[in-house]
Amino acid sequence: MNAQAPGPDLWLGYFADRGYDGVRRIGGGVEGVVYRLGEGLAAKVWGGRPPAGFGVMRQVYADLARHPLPFRTPEVLDVEDRDGVVVTYERELPGEPIRGDSAHEVHERELSDGHRDALLTVLRGLASVPGTAAMRRLTVQGDDRPLWQDHDCFRDALAALVARAAARHGAALAARVPDFEAGVARTQKALRSLPDAPVTAVHGDLVPPNIHVDAAGRPVAVLDFGFCTTAGDPAFEAAVTAAVWDMYGPYAQEHARELTGLFARELGYAPTALTTYQAVYALTTYDLFGLDDRDGHFRWCAELLRRNAVFSG
Repeated sequence: MNAQAPGPDLWLGYFADRGYDGVRRIGGGVEGVVYRLGEGLAAKVWGGRPPAGFGVMRQVYADLARHPLPFRTPEVLDVEDRDGVVVTYERELPGEPIRGDSAHEVHERELSDGHRDALLTVLRGLASVPGTAAMRRLTVQGDDRPLWQDHDCFRDALAALVARAAARHGAALAARVPDFEAGVARTQKALRSLPDAPVTAVHGDLVPPNIHVDAAGRPVAVLDFGFCTTAGDPAFEAAVTAAVWDMYGPYAQEHARELTGLFARELGYAPTALTTYQAVYALTTYDLFGLDDRDGHFRWCAELLRRNAVFSG
C-alpha cells in the first residue's frame, strides 16, 4: 500500500477497517500524509522511512508529556509497519495557529496583549521541563552530530556548533557580513562568558504556526519539534522566539526588539545573553535553505548579524 499512490485513498479504508469512524485526510507534506482518526487520535502515513533520530524524538515527546504543561505537545502512541510503509499513531493536537508565517502574511505593527501573553505562557511552560538525556542526544538541523556530544555544558556545545557551522559555508556569509571571522570569535567568546543557567527543554523553532491557540487566544498546543530541539538554557529559547516571531514583515526588526525587551523584563533573562543567542541562531542556521540573497532565511541571517551588537562588537 503506497502512501503517495494516486487515485482513491486506500488508507481511508485501511483505517476504517481498523475500527476508526469518520476518518479523513487533514494534511500532507514531505514526510507523509496525516489522517484524523477521531477520539483525539491522528495517524501519519510516512512517505519514506522516518529519520534516523525518530526513536530519540519519540522519547523526547514522552519526556515532555510527563509534565503538566498548560498546552499539549506531540506524542507518538504506537508505530506499525504495513507492507513496508511506516504508520505512526499520534495524539491529535487541538487549536489553530496563533497567526500565519510572516513570509506569507503581514503582521500588524502593534503586538497584541494576547500574543505577548501566549508567548510568555509557552516560554514559561517549556522552561519548567528539565532537559533530559534524550534531548541531549538530538542533532539540530544541518549538523552532523548530537549538539551535546563531547560536551557537558550548553555554552560550550553551542560554541562548537558555531565553529562547525561557520566552517560549512562561512565564505558565503562572509561575503555579505563585514568582519565575519572576528564576529564569529566575538560570539564564541560571549557565549563562553555567559553564567551558568538551568538546562531545560528547548523547542528551538517557535514560529507562529507552531503555536496553536483556542478561540480565546490561549495556547493549547505546541508542535513541530525537531528543527533545533535540544536541552539548554531557556534564555536561548526566548532569544530565538523574539527573533523569529516576525522574520520578513515590514516591522520585523521592531517586533524583535520589543519581544527581546519583554522577555528580558518578564522572564529575567540578561539582554546580553539574548543578543548573544540571536547571533548564534543566525550563525548556525544561515545555510539551511540557500547560500545567497535569493533565499529569504540566508538574507535574514546576514541582516541580523550586521546589526547584532555582540557579533559586530
